[in-house]
Amino acid sequence: MGANGSGKTTLIRCLNSLLVPDSGLVRVDGLTADHSQSLFEIRRRLGMVFQNPDHQIVSVTVEREIAFGLENLGMPGAAMHRRVNAALRRFKLEPYREESPNRLSGGERQRLALASVWVMDPRYWILDEPTSLLDPAGKADFFRLFRGLVRDSGAGMLLATQYAEEALACDRLVVMEKGRVQFDGEPRRVFRHGSVLRNLGLRVPVEAELGRQFA
Repeated sequence: MGANGSGKTTLIRCLNSLLVPDSGLVRVDGLTADHSQSLFEIRRRLGMVFQNPDHQIVSVTVEREIAFGLENLGMPGAAMHRRVNAALRRFKLEPYREESPNRLSGGERQRLALASVWVMDPRYWILDEPTSLLDPAGKADFFRLFRGLVRDSGAGMLLATQYAEEALACDRLVVMEKGRVQFDGEPRRVFRHGSVLRNLGLRVPVEAELGRQFA
């Protein structure tokens, strides 16, 4: 979590070598992220959902977009077909199978981005402020899907967010400011530092404030 410019996106893009750090090493499961021989395996393990789904959608239909990653992994056709159908059902995209992604709403495109990652069964998910372009109803719908993925997949999840309520729902909260870690711990404990967080441009959730007042 962090305000705009705190370094969240820079950090998470270093994890799969979309960016390479000027110094130091980034390792994922012992694999070095800036090593060319490790890139395919790292990117197979890490599924990333961008802030703007238009930045990662590349295909002309919803069905082909979901299948795109599986084609790159070389999955056999029959297995790919089953997996794509399962993704269409899970993310409520069956009515749009043959539609262009450009005709979907913002929330539907973000669900498509989720489906395109889910279908590849990553070991870790990275979500870069995925609700920031959605209206309140779209945010709630997306976060319900996200919580279901956390519950059902068994994969690790890393969520970059500016929203206190989203951070409060996580197991661990890392607060960044100007590229450095300011806090790292259980969210309710981190949110006890309300005045410091507000000085960093962050909002403390009402639940955490009430919990501190009545503790």
